[in-house]
Amino acid sequence: MVLSDDTKTSSENGSEIDRERKAFDDTKAGVKGLVDAGVVNIPRTFIRPPGEIAEELTTHQGKLQVPVIDLDGIRYNKLEDIVDQVRAASETWGFFQVINHGIPLHLMEEMIEGVHKFNEQDVEVKKPFYTREPTRNVRFNSNFDLYHSRTASWRDTLAIFTSGTKSLEPNELPKVCRDTIMEYIKEVSKLGETLFEILSMALGLKPEYLKDMGCFNIYGVACNYYPHCPQPELTLGAKRHSDPSFLTILLQDQIGGLQVFYENQWTDVNPISGGLVVNIGDFLQVISNDKLKSVDHRVAANVHATSRVSVACFFTGHATETQKPFGPIKELISEENRPVYREFLVGEYFSKYFSKELEGKSAGLKQFEI
Repeated sequence: MVLSDDTKTSSENGSEIDRERKAFDDTKAGVKGLVDAGVVNIPRTFIRPPGEIAEELTTHQGKLQVPVIDLDGIRYNKLEDIVDQVRAASETWGFFQVINHGIPLHLMEEMIEGVHKFNEQDVEVKKPFYTREPTRNVRFNSNFDLYHSRTASWRDTLAIFTSGTKSLEPNELPKVCRDTIMEYIKEVSKLGETLFEILSMALGLKPEYLKDMGCFNIYGVACNYYPHCPQPELTLGAKRHSDPSFLTILLQDQIGGLQVFYENQWTDVNPISGGLVVNIGDFLQVISNDKLKSVDHRVAANVHATSRVSVACFFTGHATETQKPFGPIKELISEENRPVYREFLVGEYFSKYFSKELEGKSAGLKQFEI
C-alpha cells in the first residue's frame, strides 16, 4: 500500500507522538516551559480525541452548588447537625466544601504562593526535582501518566510523598516553599483527623473507628500548577478521574476550574475564600460498601492569564503492600447488605492506578468488585 505524504498509519502517528512526548519530557520544563516559549498551538499530545471534544458541546453544564458545611458548629453543640450534613453530601455528591475548619487563612495563602514561587523559578533551579523515579519522595513532572495516556493534561505537578518505606526529610523539599509545606501538612492532618471522626459517626460507628482502621495517614500531596492555555477548548487541566484515597482535602485558589460529575452533568466547584474542598476517595467507597460515594471530577484548562494553583492532600492510610488489607466494614454488612467488594491492599490499588491512564472511577473500583 502506497501512502501519500499527508497520510500516516496509526502506528506511525503513535511513534511520532511518543517521540513528541519524550522530547517534551526531556526539557524538564513542563507545560510552563511551553507557555514561556510562546506556544500558540498546543502540541498534539495534549489534544483530546475529536469525539470527546464534540461530546462537550452536548453535555449540560450544571449550575448546582456543591454543599458547603460550616465546621464552626462543632464548638456550639451542633456536631449532630454537621454529621448529618457530611453524611448527606458524602452519600450523594461525594464532594463538599468546609469553612471555619481551623487552618489559618494566611497559611493557605502562603501555600498557594509557595507553589507559584516554585513553578515560577528559573527552569534550571527546578530541574533537579524533575523525575519519574518512584523511590523519590519529592517529584516534579508533568502528567504522571504521560507515557501511557491517550492525551496529556495542561498542568505541572510537584508531588510529595510523606510516608511509606522512607520518611520525608524537610531538606528534600524545595527551599522556596519548604517551611510552608511542612506547616501546611501538619495543619491539614489535624483537619483530616476531625473529618474522619465525623465520617465514622456518619456511618454509625464510634468516632475513632476509621482512624483506628488505619485510614488516617497522609501519603501524598500534589501541588498542581495550571498555566494559561492558548487553546483551552482542546484539552483539560486534569482528565476525568476519581481519587486513589480514603479522603482528599483540596486547597484551590480563586481562579476556579474544578468540576464534579453530578446527576450526569459537570458542575463547577466554585472557590470560597478560606474554604477547602473535601471529596470521598475510592477506598472509602469500598469500606463503606457503597454507602459513601467516590465521584468523578476533572479540571478545565486554564483560560485566565494568571496560572491556577491547587494543593491536594490524599489520605491513603497504609501505603505499602505489607500492611493489612482493607474491605467493607463488617459492622456495615448484613444479609440485606452483602459485601460489594473484596479486600484489597493499598499498594495493590496503587500499582494498577499509576500504571495506566488517568480515567474515571469505574475502572479502578471494578477490579475489586465481588
